[in-house]
Amino acid sequence: MRYEEIEHTADVGIRAYGSTLNELFANAAEGMFSLIADLDSVKPVGEIEVRLAAEDIPTLMLRWLSEILYIHETQRLLLAAFDVQVDGTSLRGRARGEAIDKKRHELKLVIKAVTRHRLSVDPQKGIAEVIFDI
Repeated sequence: MRYEEIEHTADVGIRAYGSTLNELFANAAEGMFSLIADLDSVKPVGEIEVRLAAEDIPTLMLRWLSEILYIHETQRLLLAAFDVQVDGTSLRGRARGEAIDKKRHELKLVIKAVTRHRLSVDPQKGIAEVIFDI
């Protein structure tokens, strides 16, 4: 299992898994986008690149997910495939997907923001938890 939805009273969250930090970040991104749309219908035809740095790993996760959420909102893209390279507290990521096509894509939730509430990234256990504001 790469990710799962977790219960939260007012918002929605995911628990992501990964045997490496790179995999954990990629699976968290996929988990977030699985809340936005059915990813089986998204073709990985276009690619965007993201480069970020932060003071710590949890903040890097927050910035990574916030950045690709911003790209989704401003460029109207659905992203479904992710490659992430984490080096210390820097990240280089690639995300593949396509423009939203309402005829083919079933949109689910509108995520307003990635929150710090209960945010945790445990590289040793290979688990991350993220709560989203909807």
